[in-house]
Amino acid sequence: MFRSLHMKLVLIMVLLILSLMTVVGAFLMNSVVRFYLDDFYVQMQDVFGDQVFLDDLQTPTQDELEGSVEPVDMLKQVLNSNMGPLGIDNRTRYYYILDSATGAYLTSSDDADTLREKTPNITHVVNALAQGELTEVGSDSDITASYMDLAVPVRRGDSSYIIYIYDSRQTISELNASLFTIIVEALVFGLIISVLLSFLLAKTMTTPIERLTDGVKRVASGNFSRKIEVGSRDEIGILTGNFNHMARKLQDTIQEAENERNKLDTLFLHMTDGVVAFSRLGLVIHKNPAAEEMLGRPIGEQTAYGALFGDIASLEQVLALEQPAYLSGEREAAGRTLELLLAPFDGERQEGGVMVVIHDVTEQRKTEELRREFVANVSHELRTPLTNIRSYAETLADNAGDLPPETEKNFLGVILNESDRMTHIVQDLLTLSRFDSGRSELKLARFSFEGAIRDMYHAVLMEAQRHGHELELTLEPGLPSITADRERITQVMMNVVSNAIKYTPDGGRIEVSAGRMGRHKVWLEVADNGMGIPAEDRGRIFERFYRVDKARSRESGGTGLGLSIAKEIVDRHQGEIKLVDREGPGLTIRVELLLEGPGHGKA
Repeated sequence: MFRSLHMKLVLIMVLLILSLMTVVGAFLMNSVVRFYLDDFYVQMQDVFGDQVFLDDLQTPTQDELEGSVEPVDMLKQVLNSNMGPLGIDNRTRYYYILDSATGAYLTSSDDADTLREKTPNITHVVNALAQGELTEVGSDSDITASYMDLAVPVRRGDSSYIIYIYDSRQTISELNASLFTIIVEALVFGLIISVLLSFLLAKTMTTPIERLTDGVKRVASGNFSRKIEVGSRDEIGILTGNFNHMARKLQDTIQEAENERNKLDTLFLHMTDGVVAFSRLGLVIHKNPAAEEMLGRPIGEQTAYGALFGDIASLEQVLALEQPAYLSGEREAAGRTLELLLAPFDGERQEGGVMVVIHDVTEQRKTEELRREFVANVSHELRTPLTNIRSYAETLADNAGDLPPETEKNFLGVILNESDRMTHIVQDLLTLSRFDSGRSELKLARFSFEGAIRDMYHAVLMEAQRHGHELELTLEPGLPSITADRERITQVMMNVVSNAIKYTPDGGRIEVSAGRMGRHKVWLEVADNGMGIPAEDRGRIFERFYRVDKARSRESGGTGLGLSIAKEIVDRHQGEIKLVDREGPGLTIRVELLLEGPGHGKA
């Protein structure tokens, strides 16, 4: 925790305040005690140094001489009349009158004589008397003692007494306690303020250091693009400026070093994905993980050129090329189609080798194949109705007026049906084209999901009945409204249900069900007991022009585009359309849609 400069500065400030307040507190409390000690003895010196007061203490009265009054009583009377100057309050300060011969207690400032039991230890007084020191006994009271006292010998007539002034220092203790409380409170507030100020000060000092540290880390990671802001003109600011200058110089140096590396120049000239570099001896000197992944095998330092690419071209053939010439070839590896580019590179001190750049062209080849297949499918789909139209039209033209009206009507019906079929194909192709180009925008609106399903159900009911199908509708209660393009979603429903009607043998059963899935989705399932889809064809059911039974599809008027269009529409709604695994014959297609429409998907 205290390894950071920030916390060290804060700790130093806190310790400084603690030390300062401790010294000041000790000095103040000691000064208070010393002040009261000095004041006590100065006060006693002033009182007992007064000759009038001493005369009153030492001069006996006539009554005393006659023996009618005890000297002790008269002495007490004199002291009582001077309690104010002596500071006697019978709370913290008292006086005692003692026998000078024995030190025995005679009387005190308390009229009730309750101080007899509180007579202090005056052994030092008796000892002083035994040594003949009868002046200011105890005047050098220890500052650490718990009391202050003074013993003054007095001779009154033929009798000798000791006037003993005792102060319990309670006033000093109370004052020191109050002073200690004030010091503690001041210390607490001082610590709070010092911590806040030290945090601010430490932050001011450490922030530029932290920025400089971050800059060092960025430079260490190879990022030279960001310049550290110089926020001050002090030593740290000068250091930051020098660091920025050093970073620029280092960046220039690294750039110059990179420009000198012909190997990297060649690599960046040809590289797309995988790269393998070989020495003139045919051993690997460089490779990247993408190359191993594409080739489907590990590549070690001892892997030879001939083992990897000897079938494309020999090492000598590639080394004999002059830049920027290169050789190319293709290979199938790990289920991918790879395009290989082989070129020589020259290194320092006549060291060089061969660089092989590997492009993954699987998707490109697949796209080309799909394009060719698409063109062939479109040509075939359009050629069939065109051929039928031309054949029937030529027959009508060649036999105009000779054919029976019923035959002519049948021929014209075939021509119209084939025209409608071509129109459907063209419309479906235009729809897919708009989806591919992104020109088809969704018209999102809030509508009843249940209402759309029921409308679709009534629209296809007669067609299902014409084939003798039993069409069943099952909806969960309380289906919510959804935000989507109603026309497109209805098109999806119609395509899925129409496929079920077309490809289920007459007299089949088709079940349409829908419900809610969690809080954010709805679903629709269409299940039939028709011929189903073979396992090997299930992954291609949503491809364009793909049909399991092409003859039956054309016979039923299918183009192989319905489910492709449905998938495009569902994908644009950020939903999902899929086949559901089930037991028994038939097929189940499930559509899942977001309640709030695209852009509002939630887990």
